Order: sequence, then C-alpha cells, then structure tokens
Amino acid sequence: MFGRLRKWVKLVKKDALTLWFACRDPRTPLRFKLMATGLAAYAFSPIDLIPDVIPVVGLLDDAVIVPFGMMLLLRLLPAAIRNSSRSRAELQRARGKKVFSGLGVVLLAWIALIIYLIYRHSA
Repeated sequence: MFGRLRKWVKLVKKDALTLWFACRDPRTPLRFKLMATGLAAYAFSPIDLIPDVIPVVGLLDDAVIVPFGMMLLLRLLPAAIRNSSRSRAELQRARGKKVFSGLGVVLLAWIALIIYLIYRHSA
C-alpha cells in the first residue's frame, strides 16, 4: 500500500513540476496560467471548500481537488508545450534540484493580500 502511495506522490510531484515549467513557457496561453495560479492558490490557501476541522472529509478534499485539477490542466495544455515541459521536469528531477520559488510567490501573494486588508480596514 505504501509503495502505491509513494508512486502516486512522485507522479503528483512530477505533474506539479511540469505545470510549473508550462507556466514559465512563453507559448502557454494566459488563461492557462491564470487557471494554474488559481489551483496553486487553492492548494496553499487556508480557505477550503470543505473546512479541515471536519474529520477525514476536510483533508480529503485537498487530496482529490488538487490532483484532479492538475490532471485537468495537463489535458488542457497544448501537446507541444506539455511534452517540452514534461521533459524539462524529468531533467530537473534527474539532476536532483528542487524548485521552491513557486511556493514563495504564492505565499508572498497571500501575505501581501493580508497586509493590504489589514491596512485598508484599520484606517
């Protein structure tokens, strides 16, 4: 069971890295980049469709919605961009390099939004 889970996690990581490279490709349509950014924001957002305090179901929504969204985005991506992004992701993983700047961008966006809302409503 843990072997299957480990394979699934590796596949999700590879797909996430593929989407990361696809969003950085200048040939990728803007609407795709916006959808990918929305999915990343949902994944790292403290706001969920189903609150995490509800046992099992609250955590299960993230485990279903995010991979399904990634799968859908990969299918919507033009084949040429998908193939080149997938090969770049495989090369990146083979080199053993980690990509954390995407997480940093999303976190900075949430922090900026919170600071803006605090500043806006405290004055």
